[in-house]
Amino acid sequence: MPISSLASEYGTQILSGFGYTLFSWAVAVLLGMALGAVIAVIQLYAGPWVRAALRIYIETLRTTPFLVQLFLLYYGGPNIGLSLDALSVGVLSLAIYASAYFAEVFRSGFLSVPHGQIEAADCLGLSRIDTIRRVRLPQMLVIITPALVNLIIILSKETSVLSIITVPELTAILTQIGSEQFIYVETTLILCICYLLLVGITQKLGNWAETRVGRFLER
Repeated sequence: MPISSLASEYGTQILSGFGYTLFSWAVAVLLGMALGAVIAVIQLYAGPWVRAALRIYIETLRTTPFLVQLFLLYYGGPNIGLSLDALSVGVLSLAIYASAYFAEVFRSGFLSVPHGQIEAADCLGLSRIDTIRRVRLPQMLVIITPALVNLIIILSKETSVLSIITVPELTAILTQIGSEQFIYVETTLILCICYLLLVGITQKLGNWAETRVGRFLER
């Protein structure tokens, strides 16, 4: 079956799957980025025991496959009273997984700010929050933007793993269509095209954001 005919016949299902992919990706990125930023800030000012606990959290998530973490939450969650639907489990798992990587990106960005500027902020009487907001954050944004964009792109492709727990995202829908109609090559090509478009648009937006942040800080 030609790809054009396949797209026209199953267009509604494919768009629905693509919508689930975008939703899972966007929510996971936002939650993961927020949690990662909080972890990074705590690492800057917390005591050694808290930093050690956060380091264990980060390294555990970074050194175990995302699929294993997904299975643990999906199958093990009910054992601790966490009964969620497949979509919620998928988004939460992806957000937790992403938070470890975002935390490291933010931490490296914060540490890239010269220590002399932090001392100057202390001498001026700035609070920790003001120091982060006015001194550390503006300077780190330019440095970490490429890494953030790269991580966001990686997470967009990790959404395909959610099909394993029956989340009806793009990979799951196209796999189902391919199995029903025995047209695996065509459905796989459509899947590749969709992800190429998604990654390409994300990369363009990332380049635009990097330029805008640089211009803003030059003012």
